[in-house]
Amino acid sequence: MGKTIIISNRLPLQINITEDEKLEVTPSVGGLATGLKSFHQEGDSIWIGWTGLAAEDIPEGLEEQVKSEARKQACVPVSLTTEEIEKFYYGFSNRTIWPLFHYFMEYTEFQPDHWEAYKQVNEKYAEAVVERLDDDDVVWVHDYQLLLLPEYIRKKNPKVTIGFFNHIPFPSSEVFRTLPWREEVLKGMLGADLIGFHTYDYERHFLRSVNRILRYDINFNSVNIGSRIVRSDSFPMGIDYKKFRTAAKEHFNQPRSENSDIQKKLDYHKYVTRNTKLILSIDRLDYTKGIANRIRAFGYFLEKYPEYQEKVRLIMLAVPSRTNVPQYQLLKREIDELVGRINGRFATINWTPIWYFYRSMPFENLIDLYTSSDVALITPTRDGMNLVAKEYIATRTDQTGVLILSEMAGAAHELNEALIINPNNFEQIVDTMKMALEMPEEEQVRRNKILQKRLKRYNVEKWAKDFMKSLKETRSSRKAFKAIQLSENVKKDLFDKYSAAQRRILFLDYDGTLRKFVDKPEEAMPDPELLELITRLGEQKNTRVVLISGRDKETLGTWWKNVPIELISEHGVWNRPVNEKWQLTENLNNNWMASVRPVLETYVDRTPGTFIEEKNFSLAWHYRKANPELGEVRANELSAVLKDMIANHGLTVLQGNKVLEIKNSGVNKGKAANKLLVEKYDFIFAIGDDWTDEYLFTELPDQTVSVKVGRNKTEAKYYIEDVDEVRELLEQFVSLTR
Repeated sequence: MGKTIIISNRLPLQINITEDEKLEVTPSVGGLATGLKSFHQEGDSIWIGWTGLAAEDIPEGLEEQVKSEARKQACVPVSLTTEEIEKFYYGFSNRTIWPLFHYFMEYTEFQPDHWEAYKQVNEKYAEAVVERLDDDDVVWVHDYQLLLLPEYIRKKNPKVTIGFFNHIPFPSSEVFRTLPWREEVLKGMLGADLIGFHTYDYERHFLRSVNRILRYDINFNSVNIGSRIVRSDSFPMGIDYKKFRTAAKEHFNQPRSENSDIQKKLDYHKYVTRNTKLILSIDRLDYTKGIANRIRAFGYFLEKYPEYQEKVRLIMLAVPSRTNVPQYQLLKREIDELVGRINGRFATINWTPIWYFYRSMPFENLIDLYTSSDVALITPTRDGMNLVAKEYIATRTDQTGVLILSEMAGAAHELNEALIINPNNFEQIVDTMKMALEMPEEEQVRRNKILQKRLKRYNVEKWAKDFMKSLKETRSSRKAFKAIQLSENVKKDLFDKYSAAQRRILFLDYDGTLRKFVDKPEEAMPDPELLELITRLGEQKNTRVVLISGRDKETLGTWWKNVPIELISEHGVWNRPVNEKWQLTENLNNNWMASVRPVLETYVDRTPGTFIEEKNFSLAWHYRKANPELGEVRANELSAVLKDMIANHGLTVLQGNKVLEIKNSGVNKGKAANKLLVEKYDFIFAIGDDWTDEYLFTELPDQTVSVKVGRNKTEAKYYIEDVDEVRELLEQFVSLTR
């Protein structure tokens, strides 16, 4: 069993350099560091990330000491320059990905030099991982700063198991598609075996983006990318429930003399104004948190319900964040002005409506605020999870207290017993605040009892264990799939049989096998390299090459006019032996086409991007260029309509790769291929990529070497990754008989 490698933008360490150039190293107390502590400290694990210091800020003599201190904590530091930090972290990560993924498109910047820095830094992380990577290791990549990292690691080591977790929202496909580098970002994430999100909504948005932008097939929560199957799932992150619960109990049990200064002031406030309620607001200072709207709503509350003036106070803690980013500077100024305006309007000699703190606070002071506040008001306009909501509930040891929570926070999906609000609806927020302040204690206890039970059960360790368990399960599913892979050992045996064979016949599909798919079928003509390859294959002694395709005979005949191979078109309707004319293999009629064509035309009109291809004895409805979701819906509808329409007429509906084809039911590739096996062959080979080729795989003799292109359910004995590997295989066939 290999080790676990955790990668995040920052290490779970706080590393500072004192004025006398000494190192101070302390553990981080964030949710991620806490959640993965057991994996990191108790198992065979290393953690790779940035120290938080620019390379230029570390004195030359301390570089090795930084690495040494990190090693003591099983950590590996990644060094970033000031320029990289500015362009990668403050630039692309926080001025492009962060606002875009939170739906703040007006703040989103698309700077090419920031994108280049983002790629370079992700590559730097990949190099740090690969230096320490073994095939049986498990890699877990975290968050939006490292979206490209899974693919970069995969390219350097295809065998390793990789997980990726996105800790912020994933936007709808309509928002995500505005990103100029959308394909690269999606492919970067798809380098993982398992991709995790906090909620099903984020997972659904991701899968829809993959489907619409990359046009990969989605099956429930899995993405078929041809060479691999990538799973996605939702894992709502929890908190260290025991830590917060224990801290709250110790808080109440300690002597008053040991209380913090903040707690003493809170106690004094409660003593002097016994009927005054406290509403708590804790956030990082970020435009996604809805802080400005929250302050406005509180001002409106005091105006709408004047009886609460001097009887309620908002304690607002805003933790500084990204202070060198312009939007954050503007937000700080706006919040300062709003607080001043409301305090100036409503304050009395004995009462200030808002206590405002712009700073971070130590853990014990957070516990003071959680345990002393009657209501927690958390109203982000968009938030990946929001652990503050969970922390507040965990510290309510007597099960009183009311949580008001925005429906836009990921936590709202779990904390249904909280008072859920729309953060943009002032009337709702204000009326909900009144409801919270007036809620009977028994109702508070009823709600919080359920919430606490849930948070205790699904804590941060359970979250981490569930993700790792699902990630490791992808290994077993990958092994099960690899049982039929055309591996190097299998290829060696195959080449030996090919070389020894006295008479060979090869059945080759075209689209998706010898040639990659394109939006317009008529543009998929063979390139010069392919023509040369198949010509050399067809010129081999005692080798019969049959190109068997669903395409019409005119197209195939033109493209392969001077190549010494046999052609079969329209899945077996027409046959053209080498240097001969086309021959009709079946007595067919096409009278039915006149009645079916109008039905197909109706679906073309209703489904933008689709078109009809008319062949001699079949009709095909192509939907590769259509919206992927709409295309699948219409294809299912059309298939049902056609099957009902053509019942008992000797026709069939064939589902190909983004195409529905209506043809005579007595014709298929398997039947056409079998007609050519009158002579004896000691080597039979068949390769194809879609359902039409399954007839080949099932109807040819048992000794046939049948190969599927791509990872799909198949009757073939083996599968191969993609078109490029198909060509490499055929090149090997050619070279064997030189």
